[in-house]
Amino acid sequence: MRKVLARMLIGIAVVVAVWIAAGWAMVATAGPFKPTGVYVDIGGRKLRLVCAGPAAGLTPTVWMEAGAFGLAADFAAIQEKLTAKGIRSCAYDRAGMGWSDPGPKPRDSEAIVGDLEKLIAASGERGPFILMGHSMAGLHTRLFAGRNPDKVAGLVLIEATTPEQIDSPNTAKFLTAFTGISRVAAVSASVGTTLPLYWTAGDRIGLPPQGSAEKRHAYVSGRHARTAYEEVETWPKSAAEARLAPLYDPKWPVAVIVAGGRGLGPEWNDARRVPERASRAGTFEAVEGASHTSILGRTYGDSAVRGVEFVIAHLPNG
Repeated sequence: MRKVLARMLIGIAVVVAVWIAAGWAMVATAGPFKPTGVYVDIGGRKLRLVCAGPAAGLTPTVWMEAGAFGLAADFAAIQEKLTAKGIRSCAYDRAGMGWSDPGPKPRDSEAIVGDLEKLIAASGERGPFILMGHSMAGLHTRLFAGRNPDKVAGLVLIEATTPEQIDSPNTAKFLTAFTGISRVAAVSASVGTTLPLYWTAGDRIGLPPQGSAEKRHAYVSGRHARTAYEEVETWPKSAAEARLAPLYDPKWPVAVIVAGGRGLGPEWNDARRVPERASRAGTFEAVEGASHTSILGRTYGDSAVRGVEFVIAHLPNG
């Protein structure tokens, strides 16, 4: 029996080794790679910043915050579309994600917003900004706006969570499952078992070539996945931090954009719509055919552009 078990374990080890080796071969086929952007020192650490479009002018710059497991590349398609409209935008990799240096733990909203404040100050980019947040970034935009109201002109919230959603039983179930999945993803990427998925699963958004390459590299990065798990693990703490921040100022125009379909139930989108409904100038769009990720891509990313244009058109001095 022991011999049979030993052979089985050896067989499994061989299969895993071959799987990982095949993954390395797939990644190698991508050839030389260099991420875009600049590296901004925020006090002994550097964060990667990717800005596109003309220098800040008559319209506010759109500042983008990615969701869980996300990075600057998540917004590559939307940045491409905004640039074509003459609108400046900036996206970045949070500490420990993508190509940014790691930051202190825990990786909760307080830490993330603290880094963002330093990055904006060091970047030279002028506010106030239109904040664009996807998914879990809704917690970070709420805390940032509450701490820096002078830096906010309006908001575009894409499939974005709100801190109040933490009270929903559906959210609690989702977080339990998502935290478990994130832990598995962190381990898998760390040992290399995600490498063979580089081409097939690395970009589920539908990004331009450079952004797609960056997203795929991050997908198979153990460090990226581990940091993402650390962020997801602190979701309840981040929600509590964001909840203590003031509500969005009603004078700020707000566009809420969601993927079509029921998602986790009608109350899920009802909670997401609270900022839009509380604004003096709010708009809502459910994008049929889009998923939670593809809503950021080339196919469905025009909805984000429409949201930005709505905010610009409804600025108090617009």
